[in-house]
Amino acid sequence: MSLLSKKNNNFDSSVRPMRDLKSKILFVIFMLIIYRLGTFVPIPGVNTLVMDELTNAHAGGVLGMFNMLTGGALGRLSIFALNIMPYITASIIMQLMTVISPSISSLKKDGESGRKKINQYTRYVTILLAIFQGYGIAVGVENLSVSSGAVVYDPGLFFRFVATLSLTGGTVLVMWLAEQINGKAIGNGSSLIIFSGIVSGLPNAVASLFEMGRTGALSTILIIFILILAVSLVSGIVFFEKAQRRISINYPKRQVGNKVYGGDTTHLPLKLNTSGVIPAIFASSLLLFPATIAGFGEGASAADGWRHLVSLYLSHGKPLYIILEVVLITFFCFFYTSVVFNPDETAENLRKNGGVILGRRPGKHTSEYLDYVLSRITVIGAIYMVCVCVIPELMIAKFSIPFYLGGTSILIVVNVVLDIYAQIQTHMLSLQYGNLLKKAKIKGRV
Repeated sequence: MSLLSKKNNNFDSSVRPMRDLKSKILFVIFMLIIYRLGTFVPIPGVNTLVMDELTNAHAGGVLGMFNMLTGGALGRLSIFALNIMPYITASIIMQLMTVISPSISSLKKDGESGRKKINQYTRYVTILLAIFQGYGIAVGVENLSVSSGAVVYDPGLFFRFVATLSLTGGTVLVMWLAEQINGKAIGNGSSLIIFSGIVSGLPNAVASLFEMGRTGALSTILIIFILILAVSLVSGIVFFEKAQRRISINYPKRQVGNKVYGGDTTHLPLKLNTSGVIPAIFASSLLLFPATIAGFGEGASAADGWRHLVSLYLSHGKPLYIILEVVLITFFCFFYTSVVFNPDETAENLRKNGGVILGRRPGKHTSEYLDYVLSRITVIGAIYMVCVCVIPELMIAKFSIPFYLGGTSILIVVNVVLDIYAQIQTHMLSLQYGNLLKKAKIKGRV
């Protein structure tokens, strides 16, 4: 009986973590299904058919980009039209505040309690941003119309109130879904929500690509080249996102009583692309904003003025557009890296824990060396980011390829998949170590 009970216990101990992983994956799928259903719930008083027609007419501007990131929610003017963007913006603002504000910086160092406080402030900022952006969208869509009719049936103060309340409530719900994924499942909730929106549009994008080939708009050779380029981009993104510069850290031996501690050697991994997808999203948003404003004002008396200049020089694939995109991506790569990684703080933590980089004195010299290394690998990361974003940009401009096949969307999708894969791998590795430890305990008892 004792042998049988031991076997049953071993079986339960190996199966239970697998069930836990399965339940986490199913929980993520359930949360994303709720999110996708919400993208089809329109704001009261909106003509969704007219809005869809308007979105298709301005698909090349910032409207098309954010419609892609929201999984079509913006094009349908659903309650999730703002998506997770206010929450991401609030998170970035709070990260900047940890560098600017001493009080927020001290909260960051307080551990779990400080992290909860910062998260609470992030939620408050998210709600404020959602109210501001929701009201802006409500005011903006009131005056929009096409030949088939106006976007809003009955514009006025009541519509603005209802639209702002609906968009703010939708943003809070999306934020809650993201935090539920962060706390109870695997993956980053914000990234997974954006990922689901992009993936939902990929089948239509691929279908439209083949439709263009069928109608003769694109040649077969060009379609094959685009597919090969997409596969090459995915391979390149995987390579560069996994690339690291490992700095060796030595912990010298120290004697406490009769015992000797330390003497270990580890490494500090510095990612080649520390900033993630933020530079690509920010650069595209800033560049597409003037084109969107100019597009909404078509037919006005100033059509031959600044709108003409914007359409002439800031369109997809134009030399000025490409140059500005390269400059902005490079700037945001360095800017966001400086926000995410603090060499002074890292050097101080190493000094407190007795860690030493060979040939570098603790403190200021270690900080300067980390900043030196980080600056140089960020140059390579910025070049990689520019290539990933600019090459598809040229293809989109020349052959009218859908936004979903652009560099930013591919970059987000691959990053999220890599993150989920790494977390599943970590879970499986901890499961293997747990089984080994239990087997070792059982053998020790025998």
